[in-house]
Amino acid sequence: MRRLFPHPYLSLTLVILWFLLVNQWKLGSLVMAIILATIIPLLTTTWWPNRPRVKRPFGLAAYSILVLWDVIVANFQVARIVLFMPRDRIRSAWITVPLDLQSPEAISLLAGTITMTPGTLTSDMSACGRALLVHALHAPDPDSVRNDIKTRYEARLKRIFE
Repeated sequence: MRRLFPHPYLSLTLVILWFLLVNQWKLGSLVMAIILATIIPLLTTTWWPNRPRVKRPFGLAAYSILVLWDVIVANFQVARIVLFMPRDRIRSAWITVPLDLQSPEAISLLAGTITMTPGTLTSDMSACGRALLVHALHAPDPDSVRNDIKTRYEARLKRIFE
């Protein structure tokens, strides 16, 4: 079974995404989802020499729900900032976020989470891979933004991946 589905989480994710894309629950859609969920991981397995280690898959699901909630809340916050805050009161900032994460997958997920959340953007990673450069649309207290990222996202990812 492991040879047919070398990355079972990827296969499951592909099936779910396929049903979300086609938006219909028919037998043909299920067959196509299973074909894609089998072929894509098999074709890409050579580029995944080491399988990402997820110690807590249910923690990853909870993390996804947290990020979804944060994206929704941040949309309203950014809309409030852009529509109602005078331009001279907006305090944009570049923030360096030191990383405690070791797993490349966890670091990528953290950078993607920061970028997906409206009002923040991961723009660079240090050459040593130990820090992210983040731009925040409105950060009157950059240390608070850094601490939020580290406690809200990085700490959870560390529990999930390491």
